[in-house]
Amino acid sequence: MITIKPERYMASGYKIRWTDHALSELSDTVKHLEENWTENELIQFANAVDHTVEIISRHPEIFPVYNKVKKIRKAVVIKNNTMYYRIVVDSIQILSVFGTKQDPAKRK
Repeated sequence: MITIKPERYMASGYKIRWTDHALSELSDTVKHLEENWTENELIQFANAVDHTVEIISRHPEIFPVYNKVKKIRKAVVIKNNTMYYRIVVDSIQILSVFGTKQDPAKRK
């Protein structure tokens, strides 16, 4: 079983805050991947999530704007998983970790 530590924040960047919705999606994604991927692929996914969060924490405006009105940005974690977040004063709020093979209507 892999462990992703979403409660972690970067010492030299913005504090990372995960919504309950994003944590639930991340948990569901990991469960799905554990059933369908090798352990090596799971480790690569966990590293990709950590790396993406690190980049967002240090350079939050590097990823493109997904929704201008709500100020939501979109970061591709790996080919089939995307992270949605927004900058809130002095922190980053992770809103969603969405599997791109899911029904787009489920995206919040």
